[in-house]
Amino acid sequence: MKPQAFDRSEHVYRNDAFAELVKDAIRFFNGTPVHTLPPPESFFGTGVYALYYTGSNPLYKRYAELNRLSYGYPIYVGKAVPKGWRQARSSDNALNQSRELIGRLREHGRSISLGAQLSLEDFMCRFVIFEVEGSDMISAIEAALIKLNKPLWNTAVDGFGNHDPGSGRYAQAKSDWDVIHEGRAWANKCNGKHAEKNAIMSNILLHLKKLGVTQ
Repeated sequence: MKPQAFDRSEHVYRNDAFAELVKDAIRFFNGTPVHTLPPPESFFGTGVYALYYTGSNPLYKRYAELNRLSYGYPIYVGKAVPKGWRQARSSDNALNQSRELIGRLREHGRSISLGAQLSLEDFMCRFVIFEVEGSDMISAIEAALIKLNKPLWNTAVDGFGNHDPGSGRYAQAKSDWDVIHEGRAWANKCNGKHAEKNAIMSNILLHLKKLGVTQ
């Protein structure tokens, strides 16, 4: 069989139904109950979540003001996928019995508790659990929520969701988040050249200005 002449249009997939499905999932997400971080009870499931700031830290006080009446401005959006997901090794039973989502929220709670100038009680969260075939939507919905909300800790301050890189990998730089919220012991072992605190602060102010959420 001879190769055909290249025509880009023959490679472009379009489906309005998919776009509407993503919008519907986001509408559902925005209507879910808001809980403390971490939520008060354990549960099974994987999915997508958002964190909301409500405290008095001068860096983030505008978020607290915007979220005072309704939680519409997440400071971070993330996902929790089942183990083996990237290698397509997750079974339906593994999805149903997974505690990845509550585990991820608890992990974030520990990071915030350790972070300088942050208080865990100043954070709330909401989340959506995706089951069976719906789990294939997790990454798409996370990406859509980040694109829509441009959360600060996803876009202007990197590193909040980082894990301990492990022994032998500490030559990398400390993340922006760990520079301004020092406290995670493993992050202090990272000895690469990191960004200056003042530069990170400037990026935060610029980000808020671009979002139009500054005072």
